[in-house]
Amino acid sequence: MKHYLREGVIILFFSIFAVSINEIKAQGGGAAVPFLRISPDARASGMGEVGTAIADDINAIYWNPGGLAFHEFVPGKFGSDQEPIPYRQVALSFSPWLPQFNADLFYSYGTIGQYFEDLDGTVAINFIFMNLGEFTRTADDGRKLGKFISNEFSLGLSYGTIIAPDLGVGFQLRYIQSNLAPAAPGQQAAGVGISGAFDLGVLWKPQELDLFGLDLGGLFSLGMNLQNVGPKITYKSESDPLPTTLRLGTAFTVIKDEFNDLKLAMDISKLLVKRDELGSDPLPKSLVTGWKNPGVELAFGAEYWYEQIVALRAGYFTEPARLGDRKFWNFGAGIRYDIFRLDFSFINTIEENHPLANTMRFSLMIDWM
Repeated sequence: MKHYLREGVIILFFSIFAVSINEIKAQGGGAAVPFLRISPDARASGMGEVGTAIADDINAIYWNPGGLAFHEFVPGKFGSDQEPIPYRQVALSFSPWLPQFNADLFYSYGTIGQYFEDLDGTVAINFIFMNLGEFTRTADDGRKLGKFISNEFSLGLSYGTIIAPDLGVGFQLRYIQSNLAPAAPGQQAAGVGISGAFDLGVLWKPQELDLFGLDLGGLFSLGMNLQNVGPKITYKSESDPLPTTLRLGTAFTVIKDEFNDLKLAMDISKLLVKRDELGSDPLPKSLVTGWKNPGVELAFGAEYWYEQIVALRAGYFTEPARLGDRKFWNFGAGIRYDIFRLDFSFINTIEENHPLANTMRFSLMIDWM
């Protein structure tokens, strides 16, 4: 067994210092379509909602499209008498959302991607759907005018490719629609908004790295993802900014041998939205003014695989009060069989009776060959 515990701990503290030294205070700001910031897969959620520097499966389309660059061929499929099999994966997730409210809210997510040699990269499509529940429309005099269901969804297209040794980049283009309320008879829909956005991600996974005398080749990675950059989403009477977010992450493997694989990761997220009593700043101004509001979200997580069959995960997420004051522990597990991987995660909130308490996520990953 090869142990890297001592080296891993050193790198953890080095990474925390290097990435977060300038950003540890609380920040303000608000944005529309917050479902775009929900961790889609149970694996990353079980690790405290980290994934920017991991991005080693098709869910990279959310965490860091730069990770798509490293998905070329299915491991172990290079036979002497057969051609390599291009990487192809499908991921599905589902979560009953805010179970404390008993409001029939749910979050669903699906993505599929494949490596194309002609494009020298991986292409993936992604769909997110957030059901916000059923509501009753009433007239000014109190008469009930019927029921309607509110929802929001996005459709994305991603591409990732290698641009330098050990360095991948990727982007995602996304269509966004928010259906908060349908139009009343004879009126324009006041609660329907449409927008578009893009993500830009970079992932560095050095195969040769000597740091302070430590050989970290293949054990260490750094990632960055600028998410949800686009114009405000416009409803009939107002426009609200998208949740533009800058994510920075680091991950490293502490133990890796024939039977054991232990990985630690950390993400720092900054919401680049500047909003006050006068309104919110548009792009590209908000990319600058958003930094004036102090504060970041911090997430730490760990994942342990035994024989690449059974996984255990844990993590912690925290944010300042002005961002929502969410603080919770995450726990998760996974099991892999043949081409399938099933993951589960659970949120244990610090605060009693918190809306996120007991939120569960279920994810299925398929290596579609």
